[in-house]
Amino acid sequence: MDNTKQHYRIFATCDIGKEAFEILRAHGYEVEVFDRPEPPPKSLIVEKVRSGVDALITTLRDRIDAEVFAAGNGRLKVVAQYAVGFDNINRADANRHKVPFTNTPDVLTEATAEFALFMLGNVARRMCPAEHLVRDNRWGMWHPYLPFLGREVTGATIGVIGTGRIGKAFLKKAVSLDSDFLCCAGGALDHDFAAKIQETMDVRFKNGFSPDHHTIRYASLEEVLRGSDFVSLHVPLIREGDGRIPTYHLINEKTLRIMRPTAYLINTSRGPVVDERALVAALKAGWIAGAALDVYEQEPLPADSPLRDPELENRVRLFPHFASAGLVTRLSTDPHKGMAGRCVQSVIDVLEGRYGGNPAQMPFVVNKEAFR
Repeated sequence: MDNTKQHYRIFATCDIGKEAFEILRAHGYEVEVFDRPEPPPKSLIVEKVRSGVDALITTLRDRIDAEVFAAGNGRLKVVAQYAVGFDNINRADANRHKVPFTNTPDVLTEATAEFALFMLGNVARRMCPAEHLVRDNRWGMWHPYLPFLGREVTGATIGVIGTGRIGKAFLKKAVSLDSDFLCCAGGALDHDFAAKIQETMDVRFKNGFSPDHHTIRYASLEEVLRGSDFVSLHVPLIREGDGRIPTYHLINEKTLRIMRPTAYLINTSRGPVVDERALVAALKAGWIAGAALDVYEQEPLPADSPLRDPELENRVRLFPHFASAGLVTRLSTDPHKGMAGRCVQSVIDVLEGRYGGNPAQMPFVVNKEAFR
């Protein structure tokens, strides 16, 4: 059945780019966009759904639960999430109401991985404090070790916790840093991938590109934390009872005490993976040397967050959930390259009944189990 001529209404809780919305309008859809940068109140989302929208385009900022799905009264056909994560969408409620929801994996893999690498270098070499010396006109002399020194990444050991798409992309980029790698995987170990990274490092050493021979291997979480100079997190957020290996507060007082006092923590995964109060305590007590964070337990980061303590300013880098914020990654309308393109393609797939009209067969639907 050709549904392309049917009249569909879409409400987007955030502007994901003019070009993306034009694609939907070209399909004959009526598109309404919340026109402020801050998220709309949930009451407005419920009101729009109750008024008869067929599709919602949402972000991590929007709480989508039973109240929203019930308001759809059978008309809401899809929730298209503009993110790889979907912690804000209640999966059980979506399944109960038989509403597929989608996300945008893969297209932000490379951008997130490279940003994690840049964060690591930024905090290690103390780039922000160094720039402030110049900007604040406090750079009065050159000295071999004053006012501070950074930590070289070359020759260090980098721990990678989570070796899914982004973790592997991070490793492929970081291999040029001539470091050793300790990896902890939440699921099956990809020995073939590790062998290819090792082969790359072997070739670099053989050709004289690296002065030392470096290695990669899988290890336990404790061994990664204990043996790494830098620890980069690339795990999904899994709360107790939601999966075999929970990651909520994976980094806590116990695990932080295992790390080296010279080590740095990098988080581009999910904020609640790190217990922020424990992290602040660890930094103040000197259990670890520093941290760079792009995600937080509560976003935006509250004004009274202890992470903002001036005492920590030179050792903690704080970024605004920015890792995927590349021009192509965020706004390209190509579903193979951009979050916007993948998001609108998800809407089109569901509304136009592609893949035989079965959401379980649609590539970007998350809750496929509800339609099998």
